[in-house]
Amino acid sequence: MRRAPISMLCLTLSGCALGPNFHKPEPPQIASYTPQPLPDATSSSPVAIGVSQKLELGATVSKHWWTSFGSPELDALEDEALRHNPDVESASAALRAARATYLAQRGSLFPTVTANFQAQRQKSSDVLAPPLNDNATTFNLFTASATLDYTLDIFGGVRRGVEGARAQAEAQRFQTEAVYLTVTTNVASTAITLASLGQQIAVTERVVDAARKFLTIVRQQQQLGSASGADVAAAQLAYSQAEATLPTLNKQRAQAIDFLAVLVGRYPAEQFAAPALASLQLPAALPISLPSQLVGQRPDIRMAEANLHYAYAQVGVAIAARLPNFSINGAAGGTSTVLGTVFSNGNIFWSVAGNVLQPIFDGGTLLEKQRAAQAALDQAKAQYRSTVLAAMQNVADTLQAVTADADGLRSAAAAQAAAAQALRVAREQARLGQISGGSTLALEAASLQAEASLIQAQASRLTDSVLLYQAIGGGWWDSDPAFPTMSIRSGR
Repeated sequence: MRRAPISMLCLTLSGCALGPNFHKPEPPQIASYTPQPLPDATSSSPVAIGVSQKLELGATVSKHWWTSFGSPELDALEDEALRHNPDVESASAALRAARATYLAQRGSLFPTVTANFQAQRQKSSDVLAPPLNDNATTFNLFTASATLDYTLDIFGGVRRGVEGARAQAEAQRFQTEAVYLTVTTNVASTAITLASLGQQIAVTERVVDAARKFLTIVRQQQQLGSASGADVAAAQLAYSQAEATLPTLNKQRAQAIDFLAVLVGRYPAEQFAAPALASLQLPAALPISLPSQLVGQRPDIRMAEANLHYAYAQVGVAIAARLPNFSINGAAGGTSTVLGTVFSNGNIFWSVAGNVLQPIFDGGTLLEKQRAAQAALDQAKAQYRSTVLAAMQNVADTLQAVTADADGLRSAAAAQAAAAQALRVAREQARLGQISGGSTLALEAASLQAEASLIQAQASRLTDSVLLYQAIGGGWWDSDPAFPTMSIRSGR
């Protein structure tokens, strides 16, 4: 029977908080993202944006990663988005609010002291005993006092609450980082898409023109009896199909312009400069963080970790709520009919009181809240693991795309070169009269289609690099002054 008081005394003296302490989850014990080892570099192609990219395992991502594309226009768009994008502004305001909320919660660790001053003029009834020593019934009364309220955090419930508030502020910090990362990657990928669409439209217009000329020639051949109705129908189909792609490409380009304008904080009607595809260069090296590094870099993983920390703290809060609550209340001051003698010796008053509040019966409310907090902790653990697995998948998928699209660009470059060579041969044969001009136009359309596919493959390589920077975490953890780190301890 003597163990309980002794245990409580030890707990009080040590200042420990009840509930499980948060410990940073162990990083994944894996060395790579894919079953097969990654190549040291991607394949290369003898075309623009076809350089081989070195895959640097364990390298660090720059927080201004978009500068690796070598485009001043892209750099300007990113800078404008970071200064004027409304989502960035909203996230920054939310971060300031979260930090202020944490600091407000931290104030509960300290005593509350309030001051009060009251001045009154009073007339007492003649049928009542005079309230003053001099028996006056009409008098002035001045009272000045200060009160102190302090909750003794014996079981650490208050500290766990502050710990949870700090974890929530950290979660908002990483949410803000995620918004920054999303906006910057959207700006880069949309700018690449816009540049690609501009070139695709130019090439498609040439395809349509070649198909139109070919259709005219086939119709003339039909009139001369050297082409059938089926030949005309086939030429008409090729022309119609080529022409039908233009409205879709123009719509996509217009929507990309609108989206990019909003990303940089402009109205769609406003003008801005976007990079051309030829002005963008492929990063020569791609940094690939190790899986053990990734969990400390990606904002979504760090946010899940902060939410896990909060869940740990809430278990301690729920346990402490079922135990006695100790508080101290004090008041001191003075009262006098003359303002200058309020604190004279005979006018001073004070009081000190200690309170203990112990829940006896609540219908199981506090117990069920503790069970709910424990269940929420189990949920947070599972959500953290799910976030880590999804992040690993994201990086793996992006790496597969980086290597596969490099091979795809090489194939597209080979196809375009073959189509261009076939067109050159056909033009020479047409000059010598060995084949008709219609055959040359058909090959010209095929060559242009191969060029359009090459443009798409080039844009895919650029976009893959953007997505890899995003998958790795974008470099926001690299001591950016906009995000000062708040220490997270385990509640001790």
